[in-house]
Amino acid sequence: MIGLAASFPSAAAETGRVMSMQPRPWPEPDEQVAAAIRAMYAGREAPLPVVVRDQLGELFADEQFGAAFGVRGRPGWSPGRLALITVFQLVENLTDRQAAEAVRDKLSWKYALGLDLADTGFDASVLSEFRARVIAHDLEERVLDLLLARLVDEGLLAAGGKQRTDATHVVAAVRDLSRLELAGESVRACLEALAAAAPDWVAQVIDVPAWSRRYGQRVHDWRLPSSQTARAELASTYGSDGFALLTAVYGPSAPPWLAQLPAVEVLRVVLLQNYVRGHDEHGREVVKRREAVDGLPPGRHRLTSPYDTHARWCTTRSASKPWNGYKVHLSETCNDPSPADSADAPVIEPPNIITNVMTTDATVNDTVMTTPIHDRLQQRGLLPDEHYLDSGYPSIDLVIASTARYGITLVTPLRTNNSVQARAAAGFDSTAFTIDFDNQRATCPQDQTSTTWSPTTQRGSDVIVVRFARETCRPCPVRQQCTTDRRTSRKLSVLRTTNTPAVVNPPSGSRTTGTSLPGRARPTACPRLRVVPPP
Repeated sequence: MIGLAASFPSAAAETGRVMSMQPRPWPEPDEQVAAAIRAMYAGREAPLPVVVRDQLGELFADEQFGAAFGVRGRPGWSPGRLALITVFQLVENLTDRQAAEAVRDKLSWKYALGLDLADTGFDASVLSEFRARVIAHDLEERVLDLLLARLVDEGLLAAGGKQRTDATHVVAAVRDLSRLELAGESVRACLEALAAAAPDWVAQVIDVPAWSRRYGQRVHDWRLPSSQTARAELASTYGSDGFALLTAVYGPSAPPWLAQLPAVEVLRVVLLQNYVRGHDEHGREVVKRREAVDGLPPGRHRLTSPYDTHARWCTTRSASKPWNGYKVHLSETCNDPSPADSADAPVIEPPNIITNVMTTDATVNDTVMTTPIHDRLQQRGLLPDEHYLDSGYPSIDLVIASTARYGITLVTPLRTNNSVQARAAAGFDSTAFTIDFDNQRATCPQDQTSTTWSPTTQRGSDVIVVRFARETCRPCPVRQQCTTDRRTSRKLSVLRTTNTPAVVNPPSGSRTTGTSLPGRARPTACPRLRVVPPP
């Protein structure tokens, strides 16, 4: 028996409803609704839903969402109109319940959707079910694709011109959990899922009251002990409980399908990432938290919540503090105003239209997204002539490849050399070293050669880490001009591209600013990219 009091709620498994969809053209706006709209907005600017219906008509056809619905079953609401409702909902920042109410009581929405005055709309849960179906069938970009295609047909959007791309962080809609809270809440989430899926099995296997005290309420730091000793003991208890629960789930007496529950897999991964199992001198099993010496998983793989397995912790130099969640990359047009036909005519500024949206977890480097963004714009036939980016997106390879493959000019600053020597304009920065890629070695200004050459990846870029021997650097007479680290030797992180020459020599007679990876405690280098900022 594992233990848990029988205080966990039991719930019957929800049965999924089979929904069908028969594509139909949208009805024209109801005559009474249209007459009211004309009377209400005569001589005034009409609201967005009215303008959308008048200018774009049936924007999202039902058949475009057919893959998310079956051909048999209870007929569902028009998916094309649900897509338009979702757009209006986001524009007005409404909840699902408010959006469903707007369908019933807003004339402008009824006009856009072709509903009559007596139409009662739908239950608010229809919107969340629609979004779930769209995501499950990989249709999340369909609305944007259809809108952009219509704008192209209307002559409001075309390839070429200028576009810009930038990223911002998206905070996940989950609590920020410490490692201790994550362990306890993962056990609790798994127990809740098991109690809902197999209440009889849980009642037979788990009945120790201590489990109810630990997991009856959500695990929150203010309920946990404050002393480090007690917290360490509780962390060990969470780990032991989690392993015991998984042992029962994977045991021969458990229904085989229990192991397929998502919450069970989440608990298994959380335990693997945060705990190690061993034995003491008496042969008893010991469960302890995984520390750095035991090997922690990299941040891009580490779960941060049992309820959102895609969210990740991340921090950047531009962010004021770390965040748990995602990044979203937005691309939009940014063309110059069209010249006026005459001196008296007003200057027409074209609207900035979003052409691409890509979401990643928070740890994905911006550089990795440059090519996928261009690929998506190419699929839509909306590649720009000039693409404006910040310094997080480009590299020399990407600058060259974007021109050769897409015909795009990247307008962007390149990363500068942030080493101590480069910032102070004194000593030997990365440009003072000769890099021999064929022989895989670097030569310092004192004609000493490196001892290691290690290809790796840093911040999403392919680099080569070059190290000089400690025995060479310690007695060097110009050591203070080369490195500030008193214990180790000089180390360079050299960014390698496909266009790098075999040997890169330092410039003679002048100093330039090298474009390099951002450095932390050690100097970094990209000696072949020497970009002198304009005066």
